[in-house]
Amino acid sequence: MTARLLVLGGTGFVGRAWCERMARHQPATTLVVPTRHLARGRALQHLPNVELRRADVHDEATLRGLLAGCDAVVNLVAILHGSEAAFERAHVELPRRLAAACLATGVRRVVHVSALGVAADAPSRYLRSKARGEAVLRDSGLALTVLRPSVIFGAEDRFLNLFAGLQAIAPVVPLAGADAQFQPVWVDDVAAALSAALARPDSIGQTIECAGPQVVTLGALVRLSGQLSGHPRTIVPLPAALAWLQAVAMECLPGEPLMTRDNLASMRVPNVATGQHPGLAALGITPSPLAAVVPGYLMAGQRCARLDRWRARH
Repeated sequence: MTARLLVLGGTGFVGRAWCERMARHQPATTLVVPTRHLARGRALQHLPNVELRRADVHDEATLRGLLAGCDAVVNLVAILHGSEAAFERAHVELPRRLAAACLATGVRRVVHVSALGVAADAPSRYLRSKARGEAVLRDSGLALTVLRPSVIFGAEDRFLNLFAGLQAIAPVVPLAGADAQFQPVWVDDVAAALSAALARPDSIGQTIECAGPQVVTLGALVRLSGQLSGHPRTIVPLPAALAWLQAVAMECLPGEPLMTRDNLASMRVPNVATGQHPGLAALGITPSPLAAVVPGYLMAGQRCARLDRWRARH
C-alpha cells in the first residue's frame, strides 16, 4: 500500500468511511484531505493518519501543491444537484485539472469514483457529466481505476435516513420514480473496494461496478426505511407528469432540494450493474445485503428519537 495519498472529497459520506477504514487497517498510510471549510472535516480530526488542509481543489496550482510527495490520489468529489455549469465544474473540470496536476507532479496512480449508468447520451446532466469526467481521466494516460457504485447506504447516508425522516412527519409519501431500480451497496463495501483497488495493480485500467446483491425499487426502499424506523406510511407512486411537477416545486424551495428534474431523469436509467465490467467480487469483496446492515442503523435511529422525546417530556 502506498504511504501517502491525496483524498479529494474525503470529508463526504464515502470519504469519511474510507478514512476511518484506513486508520484501522493501514495506520501507516497518511491521508491528505483538503477542504475549503475545516469544520467539515471535524469527524476526521481524531484520526491520527489524516492531514486536514484548508484548500480549494478546483485551483490547479493548489492541486499540484497538495500532490507533492503523494503516491496516489482518490477522487470522491461529486454533486447530485446543480446547473449544467455546476456539474461541469465538479465532474469534468476538476478531473481535467487533477489529470494535469498529476502529470506535472509525476503522480500517476488515480482511483476515481463515478456512478452506475453514466453515458455520453444519458438522460441527465449528472450522468452525462460523470461520463465526461471518466473520459478525461482515461484519455490522460494515468494509471486509472474507476469505481461505479449504485446508490450507497450506511449509518450516515442521506438516502434511507432521509426517507425515514420524511415518514416520521408525513402521513403519506407521494413518491416520484417509485419503480426506479437500484442495487444498493454498503458504504463499507465501497470503502473496501477503494483500498483493494489501490493495493492491486491488476485493477489499473479497470472499471469496477460496485453494487449490492439485490435489485430493488425505490418504492420498496422507502417502505423498508419507514418500517425499520418505526414510521411505516402509505406510499403513493406519482405518474410522470405529477412527478415532474413535484420536482419543479422542490427545486423552488430554499436549501438543497430533496428531488430535482435531473434526479428524475437519472432514475430513468436502472441504477444496477450491467455485467459488462467486473464487480466487487473481482476485488475479493462479497457485498453485504440490505438486511444485514440497514435494520441496525435505522432501528438505532428510532430508539434515539424515542429517547429524545422521553427527555423532552421529563
